Amino acid sequence: MQTTDSVRSVKGVGEKAEQNLHKLKIETVGELLEHYPRNYDEIKPVCPIEALEEGDIAAVEGVLMARPQIMKRGSKSILTITLRDTTGTLLITWFNMPFLRNQLKMGTRYLFRGKVEKRNGRLQMVQPKRYTRQEFYKIVGKMQPIYPLTAGITNHAMAKLMQEAIMAVEDFKEFLPADLRKRQQLIEYKKAMRQIHFPANHKELKEARKRLAFDELFLYTMALNYIRENGKEISTHRIQKTNEAAEFLENLPFSLTDAQKKVYEEICMDMEGGFVMNRLVQGDVGSGKTIVAVLALLEVVKNGYQGAFMVPTEVLAAQHYQNLTKLLADYGVTVGLLSGSLTAKEKRRAKEKIASGEWDIVIGTHALIQDGVAFADLGLVITDEQHRFGVKQREKLYQKGKEPHVLAMSATPIPRTLALILYGDMDLSVIDERPANRLPIKNCAVNTDYRPNAYRFMLKQIEEGRQVYIICPMVEQDDESELESVMLYTEELKSQFPPSVTIEYLHGKMKPAQKEDIMARYAEGEIDILVSTTVIEVGIDVPNASVIMIENAERFGLAQLHQLRGRVGRGKWQSYCILMSTKETKESRERLQVLVNSNDGFYIAKEDLVLRGQGDLFGIRQSGEQVFLIADIFEDAKLLQQASKEAKEMSADEKALLYKKNERLRNRLNRYLGQITL
Repeated sequence: MQTTDSVRSVKGVGEKAEQNLHKLKIETVGELLEHYPRNYDEIKPVCPIEALEEGDIAAVEGVLMARPQIMKRGSKSILTITLRDTTGTLLITWFNMPFLRNQLKMGTRYLFRGKVEKRNGRLQMVQPKRYTRQEFYKIVGKMQPIYPLTAGITNHAMAKLMQEAIMAVEDFKEFLPADLRKRQQLIEYKKAMRQIHFPANHKELKEARKRLAFDELFLYTMALNYIRENGKEISTHRIQKTNEAAEFLENLPFSLTDAQKKVYEEICMDMEGGFVMNRLVQGDVGSGKTIVAVLALLEVVKNGYQGAFMVPTEVLAAQHYQNLTKLLADYGVTVGLLSGSLTAKEKRRAKEKIASGEWDIVIGTHALIQDGVAFADLGLVITDEQHRFGVKQREKLYQKGKEPHVLAMSATPIPRTLALILYGDMDLSVIDERPANRLPIKNCAVNTDYRPNAYRFMLKQIEEGRQVYIICPMVEQDDESELESVMLYTEELKSQFPPSVTIEYLHGKMKPAQKEDIMARYAEGEIDILVSTTVIEVGIDVPNASVIMIENAERFGLAQLHQLRGRVGRGKWQSYCILMSTKETKESRERLQVLVNSNDGFYIAKEDLVLRGQGDLFGIRQSGEQVFLIADIFEDAKLLQQASKEAKEMSADEKALLYKKNERLRNRLNRYLGQITL
């Protein structure tokens, strides 16, 4: 079996399983093997009840003290039992599993494993799995892979498919030169693929992750070197500064910061230069990147060209459309919106207006790059949150015009040393000041004992007309390794607030239309509290939201916590960020204190590098489209620098890839160049 073969060739994959795997964007054997575990469940021995701590995923064994009890809460049922061992008693709870009452007998010994939480000041185990002693002792000490899943595929089934594929694949050929592997202390490729899915221990996992992360970073930087060396300056139209843009600046109700002025001048110089601009603007959350983009679009339109502005979500596209329409109403600029949710008739009409040039600026999602969308004369392409769009998507948008200028924007703060490597094919601008009219967010890091106070504070804010976000890291309630279940959390939250408070949840497994509807309703103020996973990290701008509480904050990287925090503090009201820790350690307190003490994303990103190092193998990955499948630029900052150094040295020898010893690397790089997302 080859990695390029259809996933159907793996033993155990029938027609239905193939369809389900396609939902996870797995079509080949290679794509299956690169569907890496998102976490690992390390099975530890039975724990005495008195030694349990909040946040543990633990196994307990004891005797059932009384008959199981069932309570009703609306349409939900809650079953509880009390388990006793020689050290103490533990309350155990299940939601919507009333049938267990007839299976659990008073006076009988049971073994359960699940998450330990503190509720009403008391530890309890929630939604645990029941094991026989024989079942449990077979798995003690093992590290079980936990995969991203979709409906129709269980974690057990996915692990079995991985085992089958690893045994059957014949082309796990080593492609890194032996001398490079020796210098960087990397294990063989085939060994790494086996160990990443089924590590025997932490050492094996660390070895595998290092090798596979290095591969991604090395191929990425080799590809960047290739693009940079083979690229050339492309002649294009010159965009001259206009009176309208100067007038627009004069009429703004605020002054640009010095950083905004500097970046605006860099963009103007690029567009006046006669060659295609290829610039990335990095700006912290709330630094005012959008107004700089609007100025660039106005300059382009008043020079006789069209502008396209591509953003990751429909809600954000609609918000930009409304804002730009108002901002540019007095300057004779027509703004249009093209998104996937338009009716067929609306899309047809929109495409006609784009093709005829009736719309000067078009704002949209991926719909902008679909076949059938043609611009009259596209002069500038802007992509917001540029790491969310693959290189092929950006290229398709670029090809809608005749050498248009390209401006990419990102609110992800990355230290300059890393940014120069990651965006080596682009010129880099940084907006590192916040507008003076933005109040700094007030932050606090607390443990779960503070939760009742947090709820009271939220209610007070809601009564004053504000809105609240609560972020939970995960979603599936049937996976015992999950931290917080959004749906169960929302149900419990509703019991803590009056019925007048509207609470909804949002997670990545919802259908796009559902997500867009919830986000739009929240943006309109119809929802008071939005309980969400990190899908709200980008794509929604609600100035009225004044509080964000992040559950299990110790599990996130500082850079992502800062990104999430940026959902508030966008309006005129004082905003607050509550970082809720389930399990406190000295290290987690240190890390969260960095966030409490600073609202500067670039400072936080640097501290994130120092504090995280090569460390947390079990941290939560940033959501959205990833440049890398397994590497993380913060966790792997040193590895990125080493990979970049190796790539630079190899690229310096023009004949290096022609050597016989590098033949497999050359083939691998060519394949990578055909599929990259830079």
